[in-house]
Amino acid sequence: MSEKSLSADALKGTEFASEPLSYDVRKTRAAPPDNQETHDEPASEKPVLHPGEAPDGGLTAWLVVVAANLILFSTVGLSNSWGVFQAYYEENLLRHISPSAIAWIGSVQYALMYLPALVTGRLFDLGYFKIPCFAASCVLVMCTFLVAECTQYQHFFLIQGLGIGMCCGIIVGPALVVVSHWFYKKRGLALSLTAIGASCGGTMFPVVAQNLIPSIGFKWTVRVFGFILMVTLGMGNIFLKRRLPPVNVRGGFFNFKIFRNAAYSIFCISGIMAFLGLYTALTYMSVSAVAIGVSKKSSFYILAIANASSTFGRVSAGLLGDKVGALNTMATFTAVAGIITFTWPFAKNEIRLIVISSIYGFSTGGYLALFTVVAVEMGTIEDAGRRVGMFMSLAAFGAIAGPPISGAISTASGGFVDAGYYAGGIIMCADILLLLARYLHLGSLRGKC
Repeated sequence: MSEKSLSADALKGTEFASEPLSYDVRKTRAAPPDNQETHDEPASEKPVLHPGEAPDGGLTAWLVVVAANLILFSTVGLSNSWGVFQAYYEENLLRHISPSAIAWIGSVQYALMYLPALVTGRLFDLGYFKIPCFAASCVLVMCTFLVAECTQYQHFFLIQGLGIGMCCGIIVGPALVVVSHWFYKKRGLALSLTAIGASCGGTMFPVVAQNLIPSIGFKWTVRVFGFILMVTLGMGNIFLKRRLPPVNVRGGFFNFKIFRNAAYSIFCISGIMAFLGLYTALTYMSVSAVAIGVSKKSSFYILAIANASSTFGRVSAGLLGDKVGALNTMATFTAVAGIITFTWPFAKNEIRLIVISSIYGFSTGGYLALFTVVAVEMGTIEDAGRRVGMFMSLAAFGAIAGPPISGAISTASGGFVDAGYYAGGIIMCADILLLLARYLHLGSLRGKC
């Protein structure tokens, strides 16, 4: 980099800035050879980025929110519809396979939606963003069409579990982080509005499946999903755009020095535990509905209701997070999710199950809308992608193990009561760790955090 200050004019015509940016430049000594590092000063002159200068609005910023919304609709929304596939596979295509084994397909999909964020977050910080997103989008559409051709368990596991899950994971992390480039004071609101896409997808896909499977069959229903993804992912890739230039922050893909921040470390542990429990009800709610006598048609709608209500949870959490603090809001919503998970197996009729699914969707929506905000705020914006990616990758271990463990518990106990106790208890433990992380980060029992 030259010794001159990096100006806004130098960024014109690139994808990194659509409006003037200002920087403070700190002059350092001459850079050492490539194989040497100085430990007291940066190796070269670097711009100090000011997240407070984010536009917090404007056409380009809100188009980025729309684009990220479409990305989450196509990835998280599709994955959150797994309960529909779980119920259909148990009753039709994979009747000879245990529910716990079938759940591994969905849990791998959930986990891979977060696990690659460790790599993609770091690559995003370095500037590799558009090409990986586009390539993963193309493969995701192809895998969706291939699901229609699957006939055996291993086919579904490879295509729907590994293939779709990995593609979703490559896209989701950077799509969430790039929104933080454009918003600072309104970051909670922007990310919660972005997360609405996941709720809309999780609502629409089950409803479409319920209405199309009886008329055109499973194969063509999945192909319709593929055509929908072609449109939504295509538009998302067009409008998704970063604002800040790439920065090569030291530390590699997995920077262990970040864990010197005790609050961030506890926050990551809480994420692992939360994801162990949060996906249990989403995975088995449709199955449990059929078990208590709810019609198959209505059971699909119960999952759609849970995902629809999460829309209101995400928006409410974003508004509250900007007012009282993201971590404060997140802890409250997580506590509600844990309590509702305890009560879910005791809903013995359709009305009670609808009420519980609505509250559950609302509360989990609040958690999923804000974890990115908390991870971003526990450090600088320069390596926000890596920090969010590390949290998501660690949380993936909870997502991959949670539904199969719950499935094994329900199979062994002959119902979902023990699975509800397990999932609810683990979520409440995660909430306690969130409160501990809040105290370590804030250094006080009171205050906005």
